[in-house]
Amino acid sequence: MAEQESQLDENFPLFSRKPKPSPLVTATTTTVADNTTTDHLQFVKHTSSNTDNTRLTFADLGLSDWALQTCKELGMKKPTPVQQHCIPRILAGEDVLGLAQTGSGKTAAFALPVLHRLAEGPYGVFCLVVTPTRELAYQLAEQFKALGSCLNLRCAVIVGGMDMISQAKMLMQRPHVVIATPGRIKVLIDQNPDIPAVFSNTKFLVLDEADRVLDVGFEDELRVVFNCLPKNRQTLLFSATMTDNLQSLLEVSANKAYFYEAYEGFQTVDTLKQQYVFIPKSVKDVYLLHILSRMEDMGIRSAIIFVSKCRTCHLLGLLMEELDHDVAELHSHKSQAFRLSALHKFKSGKVSVLLATDVASRGLDIPTVDLVINYDIPRYPRDYVHRVGRTARAGRGGLAISLITQNEVELIHDIEKEIGKKMELFECKENEVLENITQVFNARRVAKMKFSDGGFDEIEKTRKAQKMKSLAEKGLLNKKNRKRKRKTIVNKVED
Repeated sequence: MAEQESQLDENFPLFSRKPKPSPLVTATTTTVADNTTTDHLQFVKHTSSNTDNTRLTFADLGLSDWALQTCKELGMKKPTPVQQHCIPRILAGEDVLGLAQTGSGKTAAFALPVLHRLAEGPYGVFCLVVTPTRELAYQLAEQFKALGSCLNLRCAVIVGGMDMISQAKMLMQRPHVVIATPGRIKVLIDQNPDIPAVFSNTKFLVLDEADRVLDVGFEDELRVVFNCLPKNRQTLLFSATMTDNLQSLLEVSANKAYFYEAYEGFQTVDTLKQQYVFIPKSVKDVYLLHILSRMEDMGIRSAIIFVSKCRTCHLLGLLMEELDHDVAELHSHKSQAFRLSALHKFKSGKVSVLLATDVASRGLDIPTVDLVINYDIPRYPRDYVHRVGRTARAGRGGLAISLITQNEVELIHDIEKEIGKKMELFECKENEVLENITQVFNARRVAKMKFSDGGFDEIEKTRKAQKMKSLAEKGLLNKKNRKRKRKTIVNKVED
């Protein structure tokens, strides 16, 4: 164990020093440890009794008056359990790992205490947030700006697909908060010898969606980032799911971090209604269009349709266009400007349907999303949990419908086993669904022709070659790591 801890500290010094005592932690925090008089990791398992008997307000957590006023203006009436337990610990100077389900308020749980500390002595790059996807980075920036609206907060987003010279200049101006994806921040640090000094006094490192940030393939990026940061900092990790990487991190960091857990495995919220339609693959598009045509009758404001591949996403977009359905596409083969535009149109209500790959499955918080459709069933249950977590957030209701073909039955059984729930049948009359089958089939033929003529295959071939080259440079293509390579190619998050 000592050898393992030494290796982790050398390569990934996430928890770099012992925490200070935490006088702000209230009696509502239930701790279970081998010896509570030591500095050992304190496990806090959230159950219903943890919150039912507490009436904590944001004022009870030790936040500044300006922060309390901001919470009030944003309609944040009471802190969620993850906020109740983690905010006092962060204010007390401790490293924190927080696990809680999607929609539980994790962003505010780290943003509020970071901004509280920043307000006491604003300077330079006070906080670096590393997150796996570009869309999530922009959303985090919006949330930081909203929570720090009275602080004249300077926030920079550093992600792939944008001009690197402008980003380097932005960093040299030393914004208070930098939100970055791992690949792009590594490239900027490597290419500009002046940038590492920008982070020399950073007080907070935050890994949002930490399970993906710590996933295979990001070791080199994280090592470069960590080497720029001072050891005397606070490290905050937040995630909706526990993975082997996070569990290993806990085991070797047991004397250096506070761990809050409201995690019962791959759980979905009780306010989410989960249904399925079992259909032949040949008529999947017909059923999809039928469900979308019923959105208004079902009281659904907007929907996200998840697919597994970029090509499927684009082909569906062309099909919708032929059928006069205005939709937005979000996938990694589009330029960053196009992706931001698509997301803006969806958020603003210009379009009510978003077609997306799993780049949209993490952390995006859009209150109007009432429906999630799994056009393709994900291979891993945790991806299903993240997808359907885009609706039924913050206590609201929501609906998830999965379109299941014969080859996907086993995947659904695996998901139901993991989440501990059975999906219900989505009621629809076959004769009504198939009324428009000819129209849909004709539109699909036209969409396929447009797809073939649009040069998408060449774009996909180029991107795959770039990805394989990147993996080869990281040593992930040798025979020993072949299995990891396949998983990385499927799940690798962008720069």
